[in-house]
This record gives sequence, structure tokens and C-alpha cells, in this order.
Amino acid sequence: MLNQKNNIKRLCSFFVSEIHLVTMILPYIVKKLKDNINIVTILEKDLTTDIKLLTSRLNIKEEEKEKINKINWKCAKLCRNKKIGKNIYLNNMKENIIIVCGNKDYIDLANNVIEKLKTMQINKITIINCYEVMQFNNNVKEILDKHDKILNTSGEMEIEKVFEGYVKKIV
Repeated sequence: MLNQKNNIKRLCSFFVSEIHLVTMILPYIVKKLKDNINIVTILEKDLTTDIKLLTSRLNIKEEEKEKINKINWKCAKLCRNKKIGKNIYLNNMKENIIIVCGNKDYIDLANNVIEKLKTMQINKITIINCYEVMQFNNNVKEILDKHDKILNTSGEMEIEKVFEGYVKKIV
């Protein structure tokens, strides 16, 4: 389900540690980079060390490892500025993927900044909101209701296939 008004698709992902997060999203990122899709990160914690560690162990071409390591894996301070929009605008490809990871307030603020962007020129944006399981355990249904799909180690999946018995709240 793609929000036609804003061309935004929302995925959520749950992780237990930064290493788990990186392990889970790297195959997805490798595939998307092969499709020449731009990847932007909005991270509350720096993932550079974990990315470098895991890419060094991946059985992929050096060129692909370099592309992954060129993505900005450093933490981003959010202050409702235009830097995020500038990154997306400068990479005006068919599709942009924005990986957001942090506490609930950080993720909400990042999503609000993304929503306010003037992204008419961009064909499609996929936002991947990454939640640490221990922080959001009680709000899982609320989180799922705000997303179109889930990203896990198997890739992009329908939420109902991952969470048996889940029924999406119709807004």
C-alpha cells in the first residue's frame, strides 16, 4: 500500500541490538543498491562500527561493500532542519529509502520532518522505521497500525504474515 498523495511507503522493523539491526537490513540494502536506489539514514545512534564489521564478513563484491560503507551511518541530530530534505532532493532518483532508527520521540520527529518535505519530484519514498524491541514491546500493535509492511531477516513482508492474528486498524 503506497500513500498516493505523498508517494510514501512505510515499513517497520524490530531489533534486539544494533548488530541484529545491521544483520537484518544489510541484505535488503545490498539488493536496493543493486537496483540503484538511494539510501538515506536518520539514526539516533552511530552504526558505522557495526556496518564496517559486518560488511567485512559479507560475501559480496568489494564495490558493493564500498557502496554500503559510503552511506552515512553516523547519528543525525534532528532539529526540524532542511538537511534531511536536502539529502533526498540531491538524490532525486526513482526511489529513495530512508532508514530511521531511534527512540519513539526521535522516530516520530524524523517522520514529521520527512512528511513536511517538498518531495513532488521524487517518485517514491520508502521509510523504514527501526524499533528496539525492549523499548516498544507494549506498543507493537500501535506501531504496526502506522506501517504498510514489516522488514525482517526474510525481507519485506506483509505484517499479517509475520504477526499471526494481527488485523490492521483501518483509519
